[in-house]
Amino acid sequence: MAYTADDWPITAATLPFPGVDPQGRSVNEADASHWRSVFDEIRAAGFTNVDLFDNWIKPGDLSTQRLDELVRTAKEAGLGLPAISAVRRSVMDAEHGEENLAYTHRTLEAAAAMGARVVSVGLHQALTPEQQKQLWFWTVEGYKSPEGDRDAWNLTVKRLQELGRHAEELGLLISLEMYEDTYIGTADSTVALVKDIGLDNVGINPDVGNLVRLHRPIESWLEIMEKTLPYANYWHVKNYIRDEDVARDHYVAMPTSLELGLINYRKSIEIAIANGYQGMICTEHYGGDGLSVSSTNQQYLREKVLPRTSDYALGKSQVRQG
Repeated sequence: MAYTADDWPITAATLPFPGVDPQGRSVNEADASHWRSVFDEIRAAGFTNVDLFDNWIKPGDLSTQRLDELVRTAKEAGLGLPAISAVRRSVMDAEHGEENLAYTHRTLEAAAAMGARVVSVGLHQALTPEQQKQLWFWTVEGYKSPEGDRDAWNLTVKRLQELGRHAEELGLLISLEMYEDTYIGTADSTVALVKDIGLDNVGINPDVGNLVRLHRPIESWLEIMEKTLPYANYWHVKNYIRDEDVARDHYVAMPTSLELGLINYRKSIEIAIANGYQGMICTEHYGGDGLSVSSTNQQYLREKVLPRTSDYALGKSQVRQG
């Protein structure tokens, strides 16, 4: 049975929450009461599922006992934990690549133990000191994948295949989050990478918001969606107001809700369904009250965009759906 607006699985990102508790302890070391306070906020905002972004908590670094406690705490708050997003832990980090690979394997194990269905990973690395100084970090260029380096490309494929095979053993999907200046940074490169990996449980997280926010020329958001959505298996959604004055080489973007930004999510969902998409959707937002904007985004999707009934024509995806 195809999903409808009422039952389409939508997760809240824990992105708005800091990685330390009020006592300054890592959230991994915090009391379960702190986890519960965050989960209660998310539930009160209208969500029933959470994507555990590891800027907040790192499930792969929790003991078995603490992981069980996390799942139990979420359940008591009325929330499911179907997804983990491992952020800025690139397996191709020049200094920490092997460490990040091991971390991602632990994250997959944690996801399976939690009963999750998908782990989102990327090739973006830690913010540079210069990026950390900015109001919006994306206004300054960060790490770039070595362009034209076939050895680096092949190693990326090899390591992601390794993770994909492990995920398959655990009954999980892996989704590759699009991010500028990496091998998952353009539509064509992202699709080529997924094809080279060649595993149907490894697909694309078409987080096109990461690309339209750049203060420079960008690909057409519509062309990116058309090329990547046939391979999508999870989806971080957010939006930005964008203005361009090409003659003056002037580009500006600022966060806004899904409904008001440059990316037309009504059209994007239409394309997704035509290409068989039945994956979860995670609502994100940077700045201000990110949880409330994410809640507004969920409301917009359910009330205005997602199909009201299940009798719509569903296309065929090129990857496995969750």
